[in-house]
Amino acid sequence: MPRRGLPLQGRARWLLLGIFLLLVLLLFAYLLECTPPADAGLSLPGLGAEPYGREYYQAMLQEQEERHVSRANSLKRQISQLKQELQEMNEKLKALQERKEAPAGGPGLTSDKDQEPGDLLEYLHAQIDKAEVSTGARLPSEYALVPFESFTSTKVFQLEMGLTRHPEEKPVRKDRRDELVEVIEAGLDVINNPDDEDAQEEDVPMQRQTYTEGHFIEGLYRTERDKGTLYELFFAKEDSNEFRQVTLFRPFGPLMKVRSVSVEMTHTIINLIVPLSGRTETFTQFLHIFREVCILQDKRVYLTVVYFGQKGLQDVKISLQKMAREENFTDYTLLPVDEEFSRGRGLDIGAHAWKRSADVLMFFCDVDIYFNLEFLNSCRLNTAPNKKVFYPVVFSLYNPAVVYGNLELAPPIENQLIHKKDTGFWRDFGFGMTCQYRSDFLNIGGFDLEVKGWGVEDVHLYRKYLRSELIVVRTPVSSLFHLWHEKRCADELTPEQYRMCIQSKAMNEASHSHLGMLVFREEIENHLRKQAFRTQSKAED
Repeated sequence: MPRRGLPLQGRARWLLLGIFLLLVLLLFAYLLECTPPADAGLSLPGLGAEPYGREYYQAMLQEQEERHVSRANSLKRQISQLKQELQEMNEKLKALQERKEAPAGGPGLTSDKDQEPGDLLEYLHAQIDKAEVSTGARLPSEYALVPFESFTSTKVFQLEMGLTRHPEEKPVRKDRRDELVEVIEAGLDVINNPDDEDAQEEDVPMQRQTYTEGHFIEGLYRTERDKGTLYELFFAKEDSNEFRQVTLFRPFGPLMKVRSVSVEMTHTIINLIVPLSGRTETFTQFLHIFREVCILQDKRVYLTVVYFGQKGLQDVKISLQKMAREENFTDYTLLPVDEEFSRGRGLDIGAHAWKRSADVLMFFCDVDIYFNLEFLNSCRLNTAPNKKVFYPVVFSLYNPAVVYGNLELAPPIENQLIHKKDTGFWRDFGFGMTCQYRSDFLNIGGFDLEVKGWGVEDVHLYRKYLRSELIVVRTPVSSLFHLWHEKRCADELTPEQYRMCIQSKAMNEASHSHLGMLVFREEIENHLRKQAFRTQSKAED
């Protein structure tokens, strides 16, 4: 009887032999692929390429070594960061464990039924601690600060415009409007329903008052992607100098109340310091604004004028004396300085000249600035000695001759104060207008008086505050305008200062579209002439 297993064994032997031959073929192909070309000056056949000599392989080895070193350094940095984060987490867990193990009823503890889950509560409070609510963070430069946006019940004044967004958003987009309405309602709920914690934060007992949406003055908010959204809200009754400030925080979760305090500003005087050299006509216009806002309305502003040089000094003195006589106003000082003009030097002299009290709120101002009563309140609300300094972003008006070039006469200044893309821009690169207490200015070291001329001394002072523990409030302010004036860049400036001056001059002239019309004026005129010629030719035919 034939054995059926023999054909199967034969097939298996042939199959094994085929697999063996296939493996040999693959091994041979692998050796051909991996064998490097010889160093004996051989080149790739038919290509005439350069020989692969020793230098070629040395360069390849060096490149590989550098790549591995870079990768090793990157891994070392990551390991170091992970170790640091692990250590911080261990410390937090240890502190949390100690708090849980503390006896019930100890200080700072509440009953279990009132506590939220520990991990979530720890996270939310950690987000508040990182959000510069009570203490400012040390920042490396002016670019690291996240500015605030400001808003009212109907408008949002936004800093990041680009070429498509408007400096003033009205009507407010629905999603943002719903968010801000929720925040205002939450602030009203905090004020109208105070708890024991609110009363403990004030020196005087909390007075129960009812506030409505009509008492909302203005608000600030900013969002930091790794922390959350911080809101500062201000409320006030009609004809009252007492304001309610509510701080809310959204740590990428539900809103949390941080504090609710009363802000009394009845006796808060602002020392408005103006450095000046020449420009007497502009100063006369500035005194008109000062008279209307500070003397007739606010009545809590002191004026300090630091005048450089002798030319025009007598005119400035006469203008001040005339205003003082007509308004019975004596709260001003004129400080003549027989030196070359330096803005930082002038502001420093004005700050040190204050002798009335130990401290005062200062507003560093230029002669071409327009402001109103609302700004003076913002100046007081957004500053606090040894805690906060205020750096408002000014809305800078363009050249009225360009903006209103289609009119015979430009409208009065009061009618030019409009937040539109073609009328002006938020001067987010300027740090000259600022409100800060004199004690903070002196403690931080003031201006760098070695800097002469235009621009840089403001940035140096701003950077000092960023590197300190004070909170820097940076936000566009709707009630502060920089009036256009022709800018001259002196040859005595350093290259860096001259470049900054030219950039500022270009930015101040006109909007993107208006500048484009000026650049292509000749092309537009040629087009109009061609159109007129074609129309005339058709009429003659």
